[in-house]
Amino acid sequence: MLRGRVGLTGPAEHSRRCPTSAEGIGGPFTIRFVTIRAVIFDWGGTLTPWHTVDHEALWRGVCGQHFPERADALAAAIWAAELGLWQATGDTRASATLDQVFDRAGLVPTEAFLASYFEAWDPHTFTDPEVPPLLRDLRERGLRVGVLSNTMWPRSAHERVFARDDVLGLIDGAVYSSEIPWAKPHPKAFLAAMAAVGVDDPGACVFVGDRPYDDVHGAKRVGMRAVLIPNSDVPPFESAAPDAVITRLSELPRHLDTW
Repeated sequence: MLRGRVGLTGPAEHSRRCPTSAEGIGGPFTIRFVTIRAVIFDWGGTLTPWHTVDHEALWRGVCGQHFPERADALAAAIWAAELGLWQATGDTRASATLDQVFDRAGLVPTEAFLASYFEAWDPHTFTDPEVPPLLRDLRERGLRVGVLSNTMWPRSAHERVFARDDVLGLIDGAVYSSEIPWAKPHPKAFLAAMAAVGVDDPGACVFVGDRPYDDVHGAKRVGMRAVLIPNSDVPPFESAAPDAVITRLSELPRHLDTW
């Protein structure tokens, strides 16, 4: 793990024209020399390693525990409702919640049902082992650490995961789209994440995520630097030009050192 302070300490008003891959299609853009003050992370596919999950099968297993007589039909209805809401979010950038999923599926879940659902996700939500040392490194550099996730889950479910993996105390602020009206790449989602970590200048923020459109395009649109950690299953977005591409989270500090 690379150590040390972030190298850029020049005045915020100083700027230069920086050639990028976007320059050939949309003209050059200006990056101000500012001290990086915060790093904000996507969750799924970024802090949690990406892998595919059979959502309907997962719902079927949960429904089988609590509603065995109609497990298949209920799981299909819940998954259809969840998928429909995700598609609506993609079209409108409006957020959605699990309560809306269950309302569409005609289910009033019990606490036991919800507990079984989140427990079923446990094998799929373990935090990347490189996260704890990385977040400690960022903290030692004096940087704020944030999370911004497109999610239907409530805050309590995410904090349970972070607490289980001993990283909750390393996060200064988190925004979950289930708690606000918008989802990434809506600018207001990124501004909410900035507010959560107490930074008001997007140029002083770096966003790290695995989705070219939601994460890279969204962050760049509000003036943040963006780091892509690509996954093959996530669709590309040609107009998204990340400031850096990494394959492991442990590669992030060396890029911070150059900014």
